[in-house]
Amino acid sequence: MKKVLWISLFGLVLTACSGRANSRQTIVQETPPAPRNYTYRVVASHPHSTDSYTQGLLFADGVMWEGTGNYGQSHLQRIDLETGTVKKIASLPRSEFGEGIALLDGKIYQLTWMENKAYVYDAATGKVLRTFTYTGEGWGLTTDGELLYMSDGSEYIRILDPGTFNVKETLAVTYEGAPVRMVNELEWIDGKIWANVYLTQQIIIINPETGRVEGVVDLRGLLPEEDITAKTDVLNGIAYDAATGRIFVTGKNWSKIFEIELIEQ
Repeated sequence: MKKVLWISLFGLVLTACSGRANSRQTIVQETPPAPRNYTYRVVASHPHSTDSYTQGLLFADGVMWEGTGNYGQSHLQRIDLETGTVKKIASLPRSEFGEGIALLDGKIYQLTWMENKAYVYDAATGKVLRTFTYTGEGWGLTTDGELLYMSDGSEYIRILDPGTFNVKETLAVTYEGAPVRMVNELEWIDGKIWANVYLTQQIIIINPETGRVEGVVDLRGLLPEEDITAKTDVLNGIAYDAATGRIFVTGKNWSKIFEIELIEQ
């Protein structure tokens, strides 16, 4: 029996041929649909400390959590959405640069950038429960409720066992077949991974099974010009209120956290 495999621009065609002339079967895999493009509408804005270099953002049970970066300024903190008041829950050593955060089973996980270390806190008390080590850089972190998903500045997202921090699988992020690098802060929203792309004003929506980018959110112009200072840094930080469907975004040292709705273009 011979098997012949053709790959074309229009999909994958697999043909199995046997000795009988009429024994021929063709399977065609359709090309995935093009990513959807979105703009936004601001629903509400909330004050945000311009001293907070946002590396991770999440919302759960009525509380906004934030992980900040920069050496000597890396904290795990809660934000009062009405006033912008910050309550520091834990601080990293001055020699460590904080990165993404995720909440799972009553525990907050916080990455470090180049220190190869992740902290696990009791969300109720802020007490450090344990630490994990990993190779490479730590950037963004989120969870599907069972596993952790970690970015490292490349086009890859590591899928981690939260009990050991061992890598179970690696997901390659692609846009129409091309790798998307600089994948940064992550958030799990309705079965998809939303991610900031570092140094851009775009958020990508990733299929967690295939790594394919299914949507691109253009957030240009989100922070008004009058709120931009020499201290203002890039867009970074996505949080989702699963109870109400609210989506929050902010940036490093931004003066506001915005609640947005997507508008498909």
